[in-house]
Amino acid sequence: MAVKFYLEKRPDKSGDNPIRVSISINGNRFVSSTGFSISPDKWTGNSSKEKSEVPQRVKKGSTNSKGETAKTINARLSGIDSFFSKQETLLKLGNIEEIDIKTLFAENFAKKKLEKTETTFFGCYDEFTVEMGKKNNWTKAVYEKFDALKNHLKEFKPNIKFSDLTEKGLNDFVDHLHTVVIEGKKAKERDTRVLRMRNTTIKKQLGFLKWFLKWATQKGYTDETSFQIFKPKLTTTDKKVVFLDWEELMTVYNFNVPESKKYLDRIRDVFCFCCFTSLRYSDVANLKRSDVFDTYISITTIKTADSLTIELNDYSKAILKKYQKEVLPKNSALPVISNQRMNEYLKELGELCGIDEPVTITYYKGNKRYDEVYPKYALIGTHTARRTFISNALMMGIPPQVVMKWTGHSDYKAMKPYIDIADKAKAESMKLFNKKCE
Repeated sequence: MAVKFYLEKRPDKSGDNPIRVSISINGNRFVSSTGFSISPDKWTGNSSKEKSEVPQRVKKGSTNSKGETAKTINARLSGIDSFFSKQETLLKLGNIEEIDIKTLFAENFAKKKLEKTETTFFGCYDEFTVEMGKKNNWTKAVYEKFDALKNHLKEFKPNIKFSDLTEKGLNDFVDHLHTVVIEGKKAKERDTRVLRMRNTTIKKQLGFLKWFLKWATQKGYTDETSFQIFKPKLTTTDKKVVFLDWEELMTVYNFNVPESKKYLDRIRDVFCFCCFTSLRYSDVANLKRSDVFDTYISITTIKTADSLTIELNDYSKAILKKYQKEVLPKNSALPVISNQRMNEYLKELGELCGIDEPVTITYYKGNKRYDEVYPKYALIGTHTARRTFISNALMMGIPPQVVMKWTGHSDYKAMKPYIDIADKAKAESMKLFNKKCE
């Protein structure tokens, strides 16, 4: 992609030269005015040396004939650059099918429609997502999370400014996430408020927002730092770790799938393979026959780019052997379908296997506690397999540091919930001695 800014040769009525933009994406090109102008002596990128080394921007500290500062103008230019870089990234990821540059530019950057505050805040936000997305190799899912936060911020205050996010402003935003106003038919009903977002979700939203604000502070876009000490009291509970114990895992592994539901046979095999190797869905979907050796598999994980060697046990070997002569797309080692469909089928498989132990999920919305009871099969998904591997490995007495070499965990913090489960199981096992004495 190429976004280039340049000055028109002829000055406008004010005596400044209009700043133009040329945007090229996937063979399509669009040229338009940015809505700003500046004197050539206040513009970088005039000489051949500057064009190659210096961004095409207004020189710091400059002001045009209308009193618009370099900071204001450059924020618009950076916003345009970042916005269309992000659009190109989403196009490559397959999140969007095509880009109408002209329409997007009119909707987001036509000067008549865009307030200066929106350019500054949301322009910076787009710059942040593009820069951090490239730096941290964000997945499509991460981009979607930050798009959701952006929508919440726009819903909260369409023309939001950095200066709005004081302690009071942040509290108001949290309140906005907690509640929504329902428009009733009667006037007295219009102030009816209902809780809509869980406290755990609000914490995640604030974490994303603080990340952006910290970046904006470091870039010099804002000097409002209330977010650094903002810690609202949000009651939460530890996330329930749903996994299959060894008996349940063996039930699934040995389950005789009915002829009418043979599509579940492959689902079971892929799921169990992950239960015996700790692989995430993304890694088993990417597993090639060239990654499989006699006694181990060697992979570079999709999520963290860790290089892992995972020894094979009798169960994982048997599953690989079952498909070793079958021709699979992209030289895949196992027949893996989409994550969404697999999650749906796993619940169906779990129900057929009788994995229906009641599981209580507790969460908070505001100060209100909710307890919801589900049969375990309703909570099974592809990531349950990884949790199953870790939990069973620890309960078997395998040291955490060994388990971490298989899973790729870098610290004990992520392992703590599983270690707690293993400790609890250990205490329960000790009670078996009491029964021998009875």
